[in-house]
Amino acid sequence: MSRFTDRDRERIRSQLIEAGQELFTQFGFERTRVSDLTEEVGIGTSTFYQFFDSKEELYFKVLLVERQRLEEKIADAVTVGETPREEVRLFLETTLDEVQANPLISALIVDGELRTLQDQLEELDIEGAFTEPRPDGPDLPFTKRWAQLETFRYDDPELIDRLLISLVFTVRSRNAPVGTDGEVEYAQVEDALIETIVDGLFEE
Repeated sequence: MSRFTDRDRERIRSQLIEAGQELFTQFGFERTRVSDLTEEVGIGTSTFYQFFDSKEELYFKVLLVERQRLEEKIADAVTVGETPREEVRLFLETTLDEVQANPLISALIVDGELRTLQDQLEELDIEGAFTEPRPDGPDLPFTKRWAQLETFRYDDPELIDRLLISLVFTVRSRNAPVGTDGEVEYAQVEDALIETIVDGLFEE
């Protein structure tokens, strides 16, 4: 078995996560082999298992990293909003853009693969795989603030989280043409959906 210094182990583990982000995005989980990942990093295939017990565990970690990046991007976008209505709109626009542009974010939110993977890995009793809180989509701390507003229709932050995240499932219809120019008309439908959600969340 190869021996690595702590610094080498940290470097190789980070490189495997970066390789996973690239290859899982490009080819998907099923078509990415462990040998593809190790070739990118320059280690032997058997050495991979000194860092992760399985390809599934690496994929799980990659999705956790993507979730953190999404949370940071949403927080940055929401900060720009000058009113709560603008904050909600920016949250929805940012989340939808990320789901459409990044297959890993789509897998995270739309397909719920993070929770599925965690359930599978827990069954295998992989030691130390779950030092993170149980994942269930991005953490949205600003919904607690919205819930306290008198003008906000709902006062349950968890309900607000679920309601906002549920909108991203509409991206599934992006593959189906709408009218004679599906791409243009879909953008209009998306804008209308966001407007409807925002209007429904706030009372006059």
